[in-house]
Amino acid sequence: MAETLVATSRLRVHDGRALEIDVRRWMAAADEVDQALLDRATGPVLDVGCGPGRLVRELRDRGVDALGVDISPTAIALARGWGAPVLQRSVFDHLPRHGRWRSALLLDGSVGIGGDAVTLLRRVGELLSPDGRVLVEMEEPGVPSESLRVRIETSGGAGPWFSWSVVSIDDAVPLAAATGFRVEESWAAGGRWFARIDRSASQRRT
Repeated sequence: MAETLVATSRLRVHDGRALEIDVRRWMAAADEVDQALLDRATGPVLDVGCGPGRLVRELRDRGVDALGVDISPTAIALARGWGAPVLQRSVFDHLPRHGRWRSALLLDGSVGIGGDAVTLLRRVGELLSPDGRVLVEMEEPGVPSESLRVRIETSGGAGPWFSWSVVSIDDAVPLAAATGFRVEESWAAGGRWFARIDRSASQRRT
């Protein structure tokens, strides 16, 4: 998705709607909202759909062990150019430290990866340690959760269609329950909505 990071871009939904992409935030350094969220992350941290790596860079600067993963070669090149440790890989591929990550990040819409948040969170749960947690950014209350077919559009053209999902903070509790997590905390900051979901007691015993 980051092939378009240097251009005005949007996600076009198959039914004609357009979803905003905040390119400027992705390309900037971590802001105060990001930093407060990262205060809740315990290393080692896996940033899923890391884009150009602003959060991995911030964690690195804090001395926290972190790794970003993204399928976009452009995003990975940008992240590496800024010194962020990243892999060009899908979260569903083989990843290092399987079962040993203590925190995972699903921010900037990354909870939409694959078009099925339940499948995604179950996969992330496999990668986490027994005491692991996920910091998730979701849509504001009242926005319906849905699975979509979308493509990236810029002034230079449109990319291929792919599966994506939108997840509302209203659905954080049932989503966590369906995937072996529990909602430990939810909050809003800077017009963005977040939840911290921890491995449930039953998952920790498994």
